[in-house]
Amino acid sequence: MAPKTKSVWYCSSCGADSPKWAGRCPVCGEWNTMVEERVTAGPSKTFTTSRRGATAEKPRPVNQIDANDAPRITMPSAELNRVLGGGLVPGSLVLIGGEPGIGKSTLVLQNLLAIKSKTILYVSGEESATQLKLRADRIGRGSDNVFIVCETSLENIFEHIEAVSPAILIVDSIQTIASEALESAAGSISQVRECAARLLKYAKESGVPVLLIGHITKEGNLAGPKVLEHIVDAVLQFEGDRQYMYRILRPIKNRFGSTSELGIYEMCRQGLREVTNPSQMLLSQADETLSGVAIGVTIDGARPFLIEAQALVSSAAYGTPQRSVTGFDAKRTNMLLAVLEKRVGFKLAQKDVFLNIAGGLRVNDPALDLSVIAAVLSSNVDMPITHDWCMTGEIGLSGEIRPVARIEQRLMEAEKLGMKHILLPRHNLKGIDTAKLSIQIHEVSKVEEAFRALFG
Repeated sequence: MAPKTKSVWYCSSCGADSPKWAGRCPVCGEWNTMVEERVTAGPSKTFTTSRRGATAEKPRPVNQIDANDAPRITMPSAELNRVLGGGLVPGSLVLIGGEPGIGKSTLVLQNLLAIKSKTILYVSGEESATQLKLRADRIGRGSDNVFIVCETSLENIFEHIEAVSPAILIVDSIQTIASEALESAAGSISQVRECAARLLKYAKESGVPVLLIGHITKEGNLAGPKVLEHIVDAVLQFEGDRQYMYRILRPIKNRFGSTSELGIYEMCRQGLREVTNPSQMLLSQADETLSGVAIGVTIDGARPFLIEAQALVSSAAYGTPQRSVTGFDAKRTNMLLAVLEKRVGFKLAQKDVFLNIAGGLRVNDPALDLSVIAAVLSSNVDMPITHDWCMTGEIGLSGEIRPVARIEQRLMEAEKLGMKHILLPRHNLKGIDTAKLSIQIHEVSKVEEAFRALFG
């Protein structure tokens, strides 16, 4: 007798199930997120996973637990180690997400090919073995300890795991894997949740770290149920514009490290190259000083770097002024232009203003306000700012320059890059010893003071 099937409605946001459709999820409250899936009624199949090296757990006092039982696996990429919190933790489940073609598979593959001391199993559900071989040849690396298998059945994957006994497992991608225990299609909410839970069980029992590569939606969120992010130990987001060469690896969740770190890569012909000093890459090396360019000291996560704000102010050609912003918040730019108009007296209402953050990066740090305003003023009066000046500060609605966080890190980064002068908010240096710094500090409290300090 064939097993009976029934419909179950799953919430694509939180993964909650319901026997009937509802316009609003009863658990998380999101609207129009319920998706219908066909499941088999009755007991589901059960499968066993490898328990290599597993021991029976007993309750232990906290003081008797050794935190150094499992040393981390150091990855070849220093930027990846920084984001992971010092390396890959044995038995961890890490999810790497990003847009199609951003470089997720390239990042993982070039790190695996550089590891010569461990057996690695790379499960590909999207690309063929030939495609992965071509990518490995493009990266310029080969390996005899990296095994590649093209498989989408979870049960067959565990058979390959038993045969290979890998020290590291990669699944590319989790949305292509399906279990025979469920009748729904691969990539559905129930399949993604079930496969991730089974891989987590394998990772914890065997002590083998598992790297999952995942898709993202058009809104930029990780595809699949929200419970997927709760299952894994770490979520790494690979960001960047495919039209530009820079990529940012940002931790969204990390049970074994900080979520304030980030890694920066540059996409080149041979794969991804680490950017150890992003400030030097993001600053132009032109000998000629041009107007409309101001260098700001920003912090993304826990990492400070210098970046150029470029502005162009010109008379409106068609009567209606344009406001074009790339890499910065457009609404905040309009607010800063209104501050210049109201508090400083610069008439920008009938002028086109174009703003660009160099390098194709998107910056949300309010401390970049001062450099944005300086770039606009420099272009408006057509007076350049010399290359050895930088600035940091948040602009208030009354035209005051407000203090910013981690000012000491910003000062050290500016001095390391050879800057001679820095503009920063007044009273932002309380309790900080500046005697050892060679950079000249200019404290300002109003936008007018910053304008006089820059242009006399």
